[in-house]
Amino acid sequence: MARRCDLTGKGVQAGNNVSHAHNKTRRRFLPNLQTVSMMSDALGKPVRMKLAAHTIRTIEHKGGLDRFLLDSSSSKLTDEALRIKRRVKKALEGKAA
Repeated sequence: MARRCDLTGKGVQAGNNVSHAHNKTRRRFLPNLQTVSMMSDALGKPVRMKLAAHTIRTIEHKGGLDRFLLDSSSSKLTDEALRIKRRVKKALEGKAA
């Protein structure tokens, strides 16, 4: 199971622990992943995902999952996010027609 955000792709980073004597040992910086159900207004049901806390805050700032996906560039989204984005677009086109 990958430690990666389902929408933004944010994952594990590597770095060093540095002691007072300046000894360096390798360590990993894990993202703050949360399993959440985000409500999609277009789909009319919640979508369950593993998201970084920073991504959750950004979604709330943008005004919801649908707005976040539609405003985001497709090149910056993961494959799972692109699938959800296509479903949202199709649902919105169906409601408009």
